[in-house]
Amino acid sequence: MLMSEIHCPECDTPDVKVHTTYTVQTSETRRLYYCGDCHCYFSETYGTALAGLRTPLSRIQQILDALNDGLGVNATCRTFHVSKNTLRSWQERLSAVKDALLLYALCHQFLHQVIEGDELYTKVNSNQPPADSTGWTIVLMDRASRFIWDLSCGERDRALFEQALQTLAQVVQQTNDLALVTDGERRYGLVLFEICQTVICTGQRGRPRHTLPEGVQVRVKNKGSQAHHRGRKRPKYQAPQPEQPKTPATIAEQEIHANHVEAFNAALRRRMACYRRKTNTYAKKRTAPMSAGCLLALA
Repeated sequence: MLMSEIHCPECDTPDVKVHTTYTVQTSETRRLYYCGDCHCYFSETYGTALAGLRTPLSRIQQILDALNDGLGVNATCRTFHVSKNTLRSWQERLSAVKDALLLYALCHQFLHQVIEGDELYTKVNSNQPPADSTGWTIVLMDRASRFIWDLSCGERDRALFEQALQTLAQVVQQTNDLALVTDGERRYGLVLFEICQTVICTGQRGRPRHTLPEGVQVRVKNKGSQAHHRGRKRPKYQAPQPEQPKTPATIAEQEIHANHVEAFNAALRRRMACYRRKTNTYAKKRTAPMSAGCLLALA
C-alpha cells in the first residue's frame, strides 16, 4: 500500500473518489472525497493533525519556530497575539505527528540532512557534580526543519549516547546521506562510528580500513583554548572519524556549529528555571518553626 493512498475512515476501503473541492478561511483549496462502499463523505484532512485548524499552517510553523529558537512562551504570545491555551493546543496536536514523520523519513530518500547534537545539563533534586548528575539531556535536531530526532535523558555516560544515536543509525541505513555536527563532544562521532562502520576492501595486503558509511559525515568544532594541553593541538574544525573517500565534502567550516540546538537548550533552561524556583518556594521538605502566636492559639 502506498503512503499517498486515501482510504475511507469508516470502512477503510481505497475505493474513494474526489467529490468536490472547497475553500477554507485561509483561501486554501481542499478536496472532499466520496466512498462508494459506505456512501460517506470526508475531507482530506479528516482524522489528521490539521483537522479543524483555522489558523494557516505557515503561521503556526512561524510561531513554533520562534518558540524553538529561544523565544519564551510569554514573549511569543505577546509578539504573535496568541493565547497560551492556543499555543499549548498546537504543541499537543502536532507532537503526535512526530512518530509518523520519523517513519516517513526512514522510508523515503530526503535531501542532505545536517543534524546538530548538543547536551543540556540541569540540576536534579540537589547540587551535584556534573559527572554524577542524572540531569543530562542529549538533543539531536535537524538544522533545516528544526525536527527533533531524539531527546534522551539520564547520566552523561556511554549508554546515553548509544541510546540517542541508535535513531541516527536507522536513518543512515535507509538514506545513506547524513551529516552530524557537534560542539566539542567527540563521543557522538565515536559511538556512531562503532554502530554503523564499514570496511573498505581494496584488494591489497594488510588490515582493511574501517570508515563511516558512504554519504555520512561527522564534524566537530573544538571550542575553548588548548594552551593547557600538552603535545599536538587539535584543529578548530575537524572530522574525528575516517570517512569514505567517495563521500562529498559538502560542509564548510563556517557551517560547523550547533547554534540552533543551543538556542533550543536556552529556551529549555529558562522554562526549567521557572519550575525550579517554584518548587524551591512551595515544596520545602523542612517544616517551618511555629511562631509564638500559633503556640498560644493551640494552647
